[in-house]
Amino acid sequence: MTAPVFLVTPAALDGAAPGTTLTLDGTEGRHAVSVRRLQPGEEIVLTDGLGRGAAGTVLRTEGKDTLVVDVRERPDEPEPRPRITVVQALPKGDRGELAVETMTETGVDAIVPWSAARCITRWKGERGVKSLAKWQATAREAGKQSRRLRFPEVAGAATTQQVAALLAAADFAAVLHEEGAEPLATADLPAEGSIVLVVGPEGGVSPEELEAFAAAGARPYRLGSTVLRTSTAGTAAVALLLGRTGRWS
Repeated sequence: MTAPVFLVTPAALDGAAPGTTLTLDGTEGRHAVSVRRLQPGEEIVLTDGLGRGAAGTVLRTEGKDTLVVDVRERPDEPEPRPRITVVQALPKGDRGELAVETMTETGVDAIVPWSAARCITRWKGERGVKSLAKWQATAREAGKQSRRLRFPEVAGAATTQQVAALLAAADFAAVLHEEGAEPLATADLPAEGSIVLVVGPEGGVSPEELEAFAAAGARPYRLGSTVLRTSTAGTAAVALLLGRTGRWS
């Protein structure tokens, strides 16, 4: 079985090297000791979620929320090339968390929530703060579940104007659209830099939004012959891009 991953602060990994020890405590320590019930000798990985890790074995547990790790390796997850960002229109209910979870497990590098014109869900005031926190927590948990050392960034909700600016700065910019003339599977993708992909709401991307994105350099592409829900289209597209750019090689 692959060693479980637990999140620590970046400072906690400073000075970590084979032969040193690290302490895992707090909420993550409690989960490791009291929920996962890790025992001395079992393998474990600690990460700051920013690409740095420390792999080793549990040396001992202390109480119900602390364990000491004997560090054996210092794995690092390099910066992704190319970097893949998905602009995700806000779905209804908990489908947003589903999209974040599966895209994270697949390997997306950044997720930008988008309040599209045809979105039914709106992030306003306290609700917006709580919804963003849920997406970010989902990305953290999915990052640990999928044994990643570099978790995806989840930004605050973007306007259409902000999304257009993000597309304009990308090395490859695309909008998933069922009427796209070209399939994403045959697009000319960069080996470096950044890829930004827009996933619209269930009601589709409006003509005005398509025009704004086209002006920013983003072309419409289709995934295939079927129409996916907004909560699954991003995951399918990320998997396709990871395979075609060689990141899954």
